[in-house]
Amino acid sequence: MEDKTPAPPRVVVDEPLDGRRRVLIDGADVGVVVSPDELRRLLHRAGVMEEAAPLDNPELIEWNGGGPDDWPAAPR
Repeated sequence: MEDKTPAPPRVVVDEPLDGRRRVLIDGADVGVVVSPDELRRLLHRAGVMEEAAPLDNPELIEWNGGGPDDWPAAPR
């Protein structure tokens, strides 16, 4: 029997660039974030996850250039 359960969206968070991290969902650019809270809000609005969900789920989020704890200060 074939599993017809849809795969969760694939989220990619690119490496920090001047404190900002570009976010892609299923290959589509959905924005730039500067903090874990901002990322949670963006993913919640996109319907990808609950706002309080952990960001260290490798089945959902692929981190490039540092993980969920790597947030260099954004320029002012």
